[in-house]
Amino acid sequence: MKKIKIAIVGVGNCASSLVQGLVRYKAQGDENEPGIMHALIGGYDVGAVEVVAAFDVDATKVGRDVSAALDAGLNNAHRFADVPYLGVTVSRGPTLDGLGRYLAPHVKESGAPVVDVAAKLVSSHAEVLLNFLPVGAEGATCWYMEQALTAGVGVVNCVPVAIASSPEWDRRFADAGLALVGDDVKSQVGATMVHRALTNLFEDRGVQILRTYQLNFGGNADFLNMQDRDRSLSEKVSETDALTSQMTHQPGPEAIHVGTSDYVPWLGDRKWSHIRIEGRTFGDVPLNIEVKLEVTNSTNSAGVVIDAIRCCKLAMDRGISGALREPSAYFMKMPPVQCPDDIARDMVERFIHASDVTAAGRSR
Repeated sequence: MKKIKIAIVGVGNCASSLVQGLVRYKAQGDENEPGIMHALIGGYDVGAVEVVAAFDVDATKVGRDVSAALDAGLNNAHRFADVPYLGVTVSRGPTLDGLGRYLAPHVKESGAPVVDVAAKLVSSHAEVLLNFLPVGAEGATCWYMEQALTAGVGVVNCVPVAIASSPEWDRRFADAGLALVGDDVKSQVGATMVHRALTNLFEDRGVQILRTYQLNFGGNADFLNMQDRDRSLSEKVSETDALTSQMTHQPGPEAIHVGTSDYVPWLGDRKWSHIRIEGRTFGDVPLNIEVKLEVTNSTNSAGVVIDAIRCCKLAMDRGISGALREPSAYFMKMPPVQCPDDIARDMVERFIHASDVTAAGRSR
């Protein structure tokens, strides 16, 4: 079986769930297994993905094998697989703006020297860089994008920083012959997906949406970090755009609220979302709906990320470069082009199964 060598930036809960998944599903490749959307993508099963490099700033993670780092620091991801020793040591990356004022007091920075990230990507033979930096780390995200370009690796950008949705980064990755999937990963069945589905239901059935909210809270480091409202702004913008892009009738910004409301430590890696939509139906009669969703945050994203990684590698196998419109539209909240999820799903299926598919008309 062919392999995909990945490098992970940010060895937090999302990395933990992903790596556990690689262990659990290795050699299974069964679409009937929970959480698997595609058993095979371009000849790559879930077990084809292999971690060859990882970067972090936490002293409890840097210098340790990835398998040990998954349980270190603030990590509190649900454990569903025992990860064996991988022989991959977590390297010290630069901090830059990666630690906000709410995370910084809880993270002791490693005293190890910062590695040459681009050189490490080259020496490890990484093919795809996976960005799991904290929300608000815009400068650090851009810095790692430069390292990816220098090293010649594709990128899956899982955070709300405009990379795939930026024409400039799109052009630079296209010119370098590298694929790019982003930005800000959608969970398999998360608050964004449920809210979008309900919004499209209202739209399809002729119910006019007057106002809506989505309130999210949880107990992992992501929610602790987003207590800083300045850092969480990019996430709020990403989630709001993911929702309003589905609306024909825009009720106005004052009638739409989407965002993180609080950090509740005892929830651990669970996320609770409360969604309400108020509308008017036939005869201008009120129709309201409320939903509460409870998910385990990091596992809910891992099943999407594993497909995004394989689509990124598949594109480069086919000589496709730049921002991948089809996978980004289906897997990400802030893609280059927004479209309804049923259409995005058809697009990504055609992308996976086409023999000569191109991204935005570009094939290199």
